[in-house]
Amino acid sequence: MADPEIATKAPESDAMEDVDTGTPLEPKPEAPAATPEVPAGAGQGEGSLFPGDTPAQTGPALGEHCVKDRPTPFGQGPTGEMSQLGGVDVYISKPNDYPHTSSKLLLFLTGATGLHSENNQIQADKYASEGFLVILPDMFSNDPLPGTPTYAEEKDVSLLDQIKMKFAETSKSFLIDMWLARQTPEKVLPIIHKVMDAAKDEFADAVASGGGIYGAGYCFGGRMILLLAGEKPDTVAWGQQQPATDEEAGIVKKGPYLKAGAIAHATLVTKDDFEGTKAPLSFVCVENDQLFPDDVKDYGDKYLKENNIENEFRVYPNVPHGFGVVGEYEEASIKVAQGQAFDQMLGWLKSH
Repeated sequence: MADPEIATKAPESDAMEDVDTGTPLEPKPEAPAATPEVPAGAGQGEGSLFPGDTPAQTGPALGEHCVKDRPTPFGQGPTGEMSQLGGVDVYISKPNDYPHTSSKLLLFLTGATGLHSENNQIQADKYASEGFLVILPDMFSNDPLPGTPTYAEEKDVSLLDQIKMKFAETSKSFLIDMWLARQTPEKVLPIIHKVMDAAKDEFADAVASGGGIYGAGYCFGGRMILLLAGEKPDTVAWGQQQPATDEEAGIVKKGPYLKAGAIAHATLVTKDDFEGTKAPLSFVCVENDQLFPDDVKDYGDKYLKENNIENEFRVYPNVPHGFGVVGEYEEASIKVAQGQAFDQMLGWLKSH
């Protein structure tokens, strides 16, 4: 497999095409709508922290690998423990020799599969085995994506949910769009901040050892890492709406909240999310990725370089979105790319 290349000019994203079978269809009488209306723009980059922002995607908001785990590698399983920080459920994975040997604190933010995904937990364990004390929070507290392990363990499936799930069999994107419309930075960032504040007290030694908190984010979690890496108006940093004008009294900028971050195949990122970035960032990107389109990626690359923010963008060809998370693939080339992506992110975090 070809080595991933440093992105300078990535190819344009392929547009999704509808398949026309050429078979004429009989007209059907219209029926009244029987399902809730999906909010306009749901799951397509709406809910940006910045006024006037445009959606990050014109295609699907989350891919199959964002919402469904690949088979867990044979013989592997989580080695960390479930706990709570700041009243939020978390998965904690520690190096074997902690606390006898100093460790850096790593905030690990997942895709939509969330807290109880064994693959996510094993991925966190991989960083712990390399000397990081890893905190994986439940960003979607009390509102996991239906169909994920977190949902199965934490939610009682009501009759309404059963109806929704039945509908989803014929419209698979419906529940995802409805769920994703609720997972705005305004909701998610305060949860993350609670965990980070509690971790600073609980694991002050690890924070001091690294001179701050490090971050690794995959898919949905990738955008959250990007936001945490920036200096933004205080209300924005906590996930609330930015003031209407910069001249409003009392505006105080805070952040970055991370010393350095590594991001793999991010989703829902907008151009404005890069504004104010201060922490060094490494990006694992998928070639022709509709979920992190070239115009957004290229804008971010240019913005960070122009503002002298240390960064790297590496594009991996012939891999699916979500490939960087632990999971089995038949293609040996994807397994190789998994290892390369992890090495890229690990190397970046260790060197900063």
